[in-house]
Amino acid sequence: MKLGIVGLPNVGKSTLFNAITNAGAECANYPFCTIEPNVGTVAVPDSRLDWLSDPYHPKKTTPAVIEFVDIAGLVKGASRGEGLGNQFLSNIRGTDAIVHVVRCFDDENVIHVEGSTDPVRDIGIIDLELIMADLEMVDRRIDKAKKAAKGDKKFLHEAEVFSGLRDWLNDGNSVRSYQCSEDDRELIATSDLLTLKPVIYAANLDEDTFSGGEYGENPYYCAVKELADKEGAQVIPVCASLEEELSQMDSEEQAAFMEDLGIPESGLDRLVKASYTLLGLISFLTSGEDECRAWTITRGTKAPQAAGKIHSDFERGFIRAEVIAYDDMVACGSEKAAREKGLMRSEGKEYVVQDGDIILFRFNV
Repeated sequence: MKLGIVGLPNVGKSTLFNAITNAGAECANYPFCTIEPNVGTVAVPDSRLDWLSDPYHPKKTTPAVIEFVDIAGLVKGASRGEGLGNQFLSNIRGTDAIVHVVRCFDDENVIHVEGSTDPVRDIGIIDLELIMADLEMVDRRIDKAKKAAKGDKKFLHEAEVFSGLRDWLNDGNSVRSYQCSEDDRELIATSDLLTLKPVIYAANLDEDTFSGGEYGENPYYCAVKELADKEGAQVIPVCASLEEELSQMDSEEQAAFMEDLGIPESGLDRLVKASYTLLGLISFLTSGEDECRAWTITRGTKAPQAAGKIHSDFERGFIRAEVIAYDDMVACGSEKAAREKGLMRSEGKEYVVQDGDIILFRFNV
């Protein structure tokens, strides 16, 4: 899973990226400090994997991972190549979802490229640039379909679908919010449009507001929440500077510091949970003396395809999946005890893997 961290210059993108990946991206108080996209791969926190690894003492424990891409700041006119617009648009196309960072606090010491704090305006600027870029792609798709229709009439429907979408975009709407049939949505999804990507808004708060948990008293946060609710999007309150401070501590110091501030979860934990929900992802687990590992799949994946995440031979020669639910394993205390109580199930090709399933795949090729 690859998430693109975007936003206007100086809203806290690189600070947040540094905090959650501890990758040390350059961070400074001026636009376009981030010129090349910084990429950091981080482990997905999963206490289930930690628990599972404890009795096996495996040679290695491998968590699921998320790749975060810190993409250069955007300005008005990016869709026409202003600033670093062309690079920004190219980099964002390769992501699965967008984490849109918006600044929700005033600070006279931090330059704002638009001269003032207004997160809804900032969101609108980026949305408009992405819509403009999508319009250009949609126009090209319509032209291509019309030319193809001269030889094959089936392309007339494609031209009609994208013409309707163009009207929707021209009204300032995103592709995400376009209402159409499932078949037409699948057709639209072949075009790699930017505003089709799901979005999480990261509301960057000052430390006092964040640690106090009084988000509802912050008018900037409330404005972002109202906008997100209309879109059906998620908002995650974060304090990028605080997260960066936490990232410099060891795990014990982090836990003590977070407890003092009354923060139950780190920004990374919240982002991971929101991202999994947004993209419809779950994890299943495999265990053994060589390796205990978490694997990320789409919710609704059947057992053979889940096996294919490990190796194509597992899917091709799939026989069955021996499954223990994580909660059953914890209740029994061990795999052996779960087996003895009949809690290990033998599942076939139609079994839909559930979040937290501990699975041993049987196969033959």
